Amino acid sequence: MATATKYKIKDDNVSTVEDPFKPYNVGAKPFLKWAGGKGQLLDKFQELYPKQLKQKKIKTFYEPFLGSGAVFFDIAQHYGIESAYLYDINDELILTYKVIQKDVTKLLDFLYRYQKSYIKLDKKQRQEFFYDQRTNYNLQRFNIDYDKYSEQWFPRAAQLIFLNRTCFNGLYRVNSKGEFNSPAGNYDNPTICDEQNLLAVHQVLQIAEIKKADFKEIVTDLKAKSFVYFDPPYRPISKTASFKAYSKQGFTDNEQIQLAKLFRQLDKKGTLVMLSNSDPKNYDPMDNFFDDIYSDYNITRVPARRMINSNPTKRGAINEIVVTNYSIT
Repeated sequence: MATATKYKIKDDNVSTVEDPFKPYNVGAKPFLKWAGGKGQLLDKFQELYPKQLKQKKIKTFYEPFLGSGAVFFDIAQHYGIESAYLYDINDELILTYKVIQKDVTKLLDFLYRYQKSYIKLDKKQRQEFFYDQRTNYNLQRFNIDYDKYSEQWFPRAAQLIFLNRTCFNGLYRVNSKGEFNSPAGNYDNPTICDEQNLLAVHQVLQIAEIKKADFKEIVTDLKAKSFVYFDPPYRPISKTASFKAYSKQGFTDNEQIQLAKLFRQLDKKGTLVMLSNSDPKNYDPMDNFFDDIYSDYNITRVPARRMINSNPTKRGAINEIVVTNYSIT
């Protein structure tokens, strides 16, 4: 976990002050668009959080499928937690979070250069620049030591953010080989270097332990009086839909069942747990997969707008499920 230092954002600079760091609302929001991101559902989620969190009695938060981090940023800035454990199996994602946590100003230098170079190009040149960067990004992954923090990580994190900000539909997507394969987008003036938000994200991440880890590792770090939020790769809601293309590893029904067993294990320890997933009943009213494996718990269905379909006309309202091991009051 980062040293508990409080940072003050002023005039585009980060300055250290002596007061111990305490999370508060600095306006930090997700810096990446990520499949299954929860930004649009936060208002509803705030109603579904446990009362102990709302009463600021919970001091530690865990998010084993970090992704865009929307729920973490919400909880860290509004509910008085003192520490957080953030995990994901995606090497690139964890690398980028750690760079923002430790060396945000160095990251901003690289992003500013991307912004300056990209904006002055015409449409054709932007496409060429994007595909050059995408090819380089895919090739360079073999030269990165993802286990050892180094200066190699700074341009790597910047490249990920650049591609995410300029690719089609703004989504990180990889194929089975682990190659980023989203095509170029068409934006007039994309914000590649979102300096103020990245400084705010840096500030909030000072309370976090960030790890590349499987979701099961939460058991080794678990503390009493904690709140856990699971946001696994979604179970496909139709034969052609999948929310799991953020890593080359899939997430099968068997792994969903293993996660349900972990949910039950945490419940027996007295940990407060919340989980979200796609609702298979959107397409098959007889599909009781989640109703069965979480039959002992509270299941709430919430409306969400499906944003990642490449066809805008198919981004309609659907239900997602939220499972909790506590009563919703």
